[in-house]
Amino acid sequence: MKRILLTLPLGIFLHTTHAAESTPEIESPFSANLTVASQYVSRGFQQTWGKPTIQGGVDYNHPSGFYAGTWASTVSDHFIRDASVEWDVYTGYSRSFGDLTLGTQVAYYYYPGAKTTADTGNTRFDYGEIIPEISYGPLSVKYAITYTQDYFGNNSDTLGIGNNQHSRGSGYLDVSWHQPLGQGWSADAHYGNQRIKNFSAASFQDASFSVNKELPYDLAASLMYSKAWDKADYYKAYSNGNPNARVSNPIDSTVTFSLSKSF
Repeated sequence: MKRILLTLPLGIFLHTTHAAESTPEIESPFSANLTVASQYVSRGFQQTWGKPTIQGGVDYNHPSGFYAGTWASTVSDHFIRDASVEWDVYTGYSRSFGDLTLGTQVAYYYYPGAKTTADTGNTRFDYGEIIPEISYGPLSVKYAITYTQDYFGNNSDTLGIGNNQHSRGSGYLDVSWHQPLGQGWSADAHYGNQRIKNFSAASFQDASFSVNKELPYDLAASLMYSKAWDKADYYKAYSNGNPNARVSNPIDSTVTFSLSKSF
């Protein structure tokens, strides 16, 4: 699952001086970010089981609007069986028309070595999405459509529902609002709705609100409150499926603090 925590990419600037003339500053198409946080929350799910996380990514942005990047985060094997890392790769195109921006992204989320138990088909959690998006001013709307056979390992084997059914075509609605507050402060509000195709009982919604502050040395801090909910407490007693596995509610309300560095 792709990240929610704040990162602020910053281009690398090169500047040279020749005699009395100075050449224009050239912005590098590459940027990078590094984050440490009290936990990793994505779509309302506490993927590090409430423990600290370290995250980082590298991005390439072309002036034409094409971009590509990769990002990774530590995760807990209490949440994703046999997993320790989430690794995302993505590419896309976006174009702005004044305050209006249109774009599409293709993303793939990879969990090396992670899969469910043998009695649930040894299903892998890896999945991919196509994500059209539109933004106007502070408001952005995205809709992620699962193009792989399963969304995050959801199928008849893992959920015990139906016969040989999969979750290709699942969709995640992401509505976000970013509001600058002045003097380096900003606030973000988010609402998400995950529809899991063929398995409506596992569908869920989530919401979050964060306050962010830009700091010296290209640092940024964020404090986020988040919560997810489902129809009938489907995730209230969640475990990774192992015998005697720890049980918890990974979508309960929680607060996350993060500190990010941009390069």
